[in-house]
Amino acid sequence: MSENSSSSGALRGVTIGITAERRAEEFVAALRRHGATVVPAPTIRIVPLAGDDRLRDATRAVVSSDVDYVAVTTGAGFRGWLDAAEQWGLAAGLTRSLSRAAVFTRGPKATGAVRGSGLTERWSAPGESNRELFDRLAREDLRGRRVVVQLHGAPLPEYTEPLRERGAEVVEVQPYRWQWPDDLTPARGLVAAVAAGEVDALAFTSAPAAANLLALADGEPEAARFAEALADQVVCACVGPVTAAPLVERGVDVVLPERQRLGALVKLLVARLGR
Repeated sequence: MSENSSSSGALRGVTIGITAERRAEEFVAALRRHGATVVPAPTIRIVPLAGDDRLRDATRAVVSSDVDYVAVTTGAGFRGWLDAAEQWGLAAGLTRSLSRAAVFTRGPKATGAVRGSGLTERWSAPGESNRELFDRLAREDLRGRRVVVQLHGAPLPEYTEPLRERGAEVVEVQPYRWQWPDDLTPARGLVAAVAAGEVDALAFTSAPAAANLLALADGEPEAARFAEALADQVVCACVGPVTAAPLVERGVDVVLPERQRLGALVKLLVARLGR
């Protein structure tokens, strides 16, 4: 289906709920161009941590001593880290320190951010998953080595602890943190609409957003009907397998685009629900 034909109202009459904060306006606009009724209901809020003493201290530690390996999990997080370092006058020293390390990235977005800073990656995860990234890093000789792990939103103890067990000194850098939105009214409204059979699809672009919607629904009066709707009525479309994990763990069927991109997710929804 061409862009012109798919933008002529293929999703007219289709209601889609989204839980994203980052790039939400872009996502909503793309779906509305196809005629969809979109229910924006953020379930996470991304909080920059440029004023966080822990992030500043970790950055100074990276600048002041040698680094052997760097794991970059997200492009946005890596750029956010460099932006924070720029505010502190540490950007030049940070990129200089990282340039002497072997850089491992979680797919093209992280790779693009690394290259955009003038660095070069040694290896990038072809499937764009954290498991691939850290499994590959764990094959290196890490004993006594200094490993910097750039986090995005939340700690990853299931991946960082095994590195420590292999003898690495792990420095965790978290430029952003996920938090609940200040106002959960839209998210609660989305739960109620799903339970009432008023939503045709839910579209997810981050695992924390998916997990938070499920957790929120668990505490609502419509919890049982919400779960039933996800089981047999609502199409749950996720940008990639990492995003889908909280739903899959609940036994919810999901659909994934071939490429882990927002545009591909929109095309998938058009293909599945378009008229």
